Amino acid sequence: MVKDTKFYDVLGVAPNAQDTELKKAYRKAALKYHPDKNPTPEAAEKFKEISHAYEILSDEQKRDIYDQYGEEGLSGAGAGGAGMNADDIFSQFFGGGFGGAGGPQRPTRGKDIKHSISCTLEDLYKGKTTKLALNKTILCTECEGRGGAKGKVQQCSDCHGSGMKFVTRQMGPMIQRFQTVCDKCNGTGDIMDAKDRCTRCRGKKTEQERKILQVHVDPGMKDGQRIVFSGEGDQEPGITPGDVIFIVDEKPNADFQRKGNDLFKEYEVDLLTALAGGEIAFKHISGEWIKIQVTPGEVISPGELKVVEGKSGRGNLIIQFSVKFPDSHFADEDKLKELASILPPRKEVKIPAGAVVDDCEMAKYDPSKHQQRRRADAYDSDDEDGRGGHPGVQCASQ
Repeated sequence: MVKDTKFYDVLGVAPNAQDTELKKAYRKAALKYHPDKNPTPEAAEKFKEISHAYEILSDEQKRDIYDQYGEEGLSGAGAGGAGMNADDIFSQFFGGGFGGAGGPQRPTRGKDIKHSISCTLEDLYKGKTTKLALNKTILCTECEGRGGAKGKVQQCSDCHGSGMKFVTRQMGPMIQRFQTVCDKCNGTGDIMDAKDRCTRCRGKKTEQERKILQVHVDPGMKDGQRIVFSGEGDQEPGITPGDVIFIVDEKPNADFQRKGNDLFKEYEVDLLTALAGGEIAFKHISGEWIKIQVTPGEVISPGELKVVEGKSGRGNLIIQFSVKFPDSHFADEDKLKELASILPPRKEVKIPAGAVVDDCEMAKYDPSKHQQRRRADAYDSDDEDGRGGHPGVQCASQ
């Protein structure tokens, strides 16, 4: 039993259909929905759908994967646009286009135009609207994309309007078939008298236009998200215009990071506030200032996370604290004794009875001076009792 029958349903065959049945079903459907015979957007989409279904089911390996795992299983086996073009499949299957000439098939849809739109984290939080100029190709407004006067332009009978045609030549025992520019219409696809040619586009059928697009970046949009202007791509006669797509490019922020829907901020708090409470404040990406009261006695530990709910659109504001300790010798001995009477008692030092004890002094670590030794034992080779000591620590035996 197959996992998914979508491709079989598109072709109108049973999951156990043989190759001959698949070919017959594709031939019938492709001729019915091919854009040259059925020039509607719906037919174009249907044509691509049946061509993709036939491409998968006509390939024994892809069909086996599809039967077992469905369309998702084909992600690395040619699905999702990685296979042949629908017109290529049709041309390969039928040996050319309609009209008996076997001419090459034009694409039915123009290419999409993609642009990156730079956004700060503030832009994505609050949203923004920007205007962007786009130079695009449009159908000539004078001749409406005909290339000449109405009723005076005829489709080339040799290439059927494609501007290209296949030529077959015999070279001894070999027969070659290749594509070339139509010599009858010189690649234009149309036949007309020179006097009937459009004076604005000179028969090219298109002209250039500068258009201003107003792009709306909605609050909450994310990096890589797409803003699509359907049908705003370049125009060409007989072709459905592609889309203009703007892709959100989020720029780094020095103070905040985005993690899903949450905002993340690192904040350094002084030791007094971390221990005895106080007030902290910082500027939010919205432009307003966030003020938070730290409750006295609510100790903030280094690395601790706190959350301000609802301060990130649909998410929360998460704060990770670091604690700024005072400089050395910030208080005299009496003040330090007073501090010791307030803070929790020191951890009691316990040394086993009878142990050899070295009284040592610590120095500030200097990387240029106190480099780690390359020897695995990290002791001086001339230290007879094996107690060379670590860099920056001076010891005296008791």
